Amino acid sequence: MSRTSPHTHHEGGRVSRRGLLKTAGGLTAALALGAGATATTADAAPGTFTHPGMLHNAGDINRAKVRVAAGDDPWLSGWNKLVANSHSQSTWTNRATATIIRGGTGQNYGLLYNDIAAAYQNALRWRVGGTEANAQCAARILNAWATTLTTVTGNADRFLAAGLYGWQFANAAELMRDYSAFDLGAFQEMMANVFYPLNNQFLTGHNDACITNYWANWDLCNMASVLAIGILNNDGAKYDQAVTYFKNGAGNGSIKNAVPFLYSNVEGYDLGQWQESGRDQGHTVMGMGQMGAICEMAWNQGEDLYSYDGRRFMKAAQYVAKYNLNMDVPFTTYNWGSGQNCSPQSQTVPGAGSRGQVRPVWAMLHYHYGRRLLLDDKYISQMCFSVAPEGGGGDYGSDSGGYDQLGFGTLMYAK
Repeated sequence: MSRTSPHTHHEGGRVSRRGLLKTAGGLTAALALGAGATATTADAAPGTFTHPGMLHNAGDINRAKVRVAAGDDPWLSGWNKLVANSHSQSTWTNRATATIIRGGTGQNYGLLYNDIAAAYQNALRWRVGGTEANAQCAARILNAWATTLTTVTGNADRFLAAGLYGWQFANAAELMRDYSAFDLGAFQEMMANVFYPLNNQFLTGHNDACITNYWANWDLCNMASVLAIGILNNDGAKYDQAVTYFKNGAGNGSIKNAVPFLYSNVEGYDLGQWQESGRDQGHTVMGMGQMGAICEMAWNQGEDLYSYDGRRFMKAAQYVAKYNLNMDVPFTTYNWGSGQNCSPQSQTVPGAGSRGQVRPVWAMLHYHYGRRLLLDDKYISQMCFSVAPEGGGGDYGSDSGGYDQLGFGTLMYAK
């Protein structure tokens, strides 16, 4: 394969992760990348998608299966957290509904996020524990929604619903895609017809608002949904759309807008100010989960967004973790335009609201940067272990914030 092939795109003199995987093949290539791999690929979907290949690959699943069966911690503690969750019970009854509303009158979106958590958790129990009853339950939930859901609507918050529940639903389906009782085709069609149009509409039009009006998470969840639907449906154009937006998108979810200010060597560590850091910490930590999901899904398809632009996301995660560990961080005044007319707004200090809030987002990040890449991720690591073992939807309160991420990172990512 020539050095100019799009699959061996060079940046900083290093071959891309996907290029290595394609040219050297398999495990040898993965090992050859080593701890210092920082290169990224050109925007090109893989020739063949890897399945399962979203938040969890076959190796993740097998490791969890083996470690839980052996009774090893921290996997066993993570497994026990999963088994104890009411959503993971094979007796869960779905509440599939034709129209889901988030924002405005008639809100009923709790029906959806609870059922998604149940589908995902039952799918995990089947994949890791081998229990057929959990597989049947997950398939029933997914099939019911695939043949019932036709509309996601509401006020502007409908775009949050389409993004958050889009990528999560696709992840549950990805775990079940080879199960005979699951109608993958019907589910793929529903995702493409119900979720993707809203994801695309938001990323291209931003609800007719000023481009900086919507916080990073709005872009991120919709990017994650487009990426996940691309993988689920083997749709390279959607995959490319999400990756291209991550790198160069106009809104606040693209990497340089999501991490607008960098600080080198702050007490020995490089940090990056997050776009929502002046707002509050609940939404800021949520951002770690949304961008983390994008990076992990892309990684499992051979695209290293985790290290893109000098590991810009790692610097942000270190910054967010440090502040939420009650340590000081630098802050540059953040200015933006809001509404339709870009009315000037500004933040001069970090938003202390919800500081230290527990969300199950840190295991994915620590086990990537600290264990896959063997980097010193001091603050991410401290956050990870301060909230372990991670639970999932249903373990962090009953409102939607407790369902913004699928969780169970200790079980699925510990290495």
